[in-house]
Amino acid sequence: MFTTQSISVLEEALHFAANQQKVISSNIANVDTPDYKEKSVSFQNVLQTAQSNSNEFQAKQTNERHLAFPLPHSHSLGLQERVQQYNHNGNSVDIDKQMSKMAENQLYHQALVDRISSNFQSLETAIKGSR
Repeated sequence: MFTTQSISVLEEALHFAANQQKVISSNIANVDTPDYKEKSVSFQNVLQTAQSNSNEFQAKQTNERHLAFPLPHSHSLGLQERVQQYNHNGNSVDIDKQMSKMAENQLYHQALVDRISSNFQSLETAIKGSR
């Protein structure tokens, strides 16, 4: 199949958005489940997977003063969400937070779809010509 590097990166981003949507939906579905702990998708794992395929994930340096990416001695920040108990039954899901995350993820997903659609239209134009 004919793909470009940017399309494969966008495809991975769409997979990330789909997984994030599944987790958010699961959190919302379990908002009243006793002792249910909120789950989240770790972007750090996705980034590490992309970095392991160093041929696909490299920064383009247009000036020698630009920093190489990834940095030679960089350490991941390891951000983690604190698990807090919001309900008396041990459930840590905040429905307002989950609805906000869902709206943000939908915007992210739509932006990715628009971008990948634009890439395919560019390929179609290149194949057919600009008539």
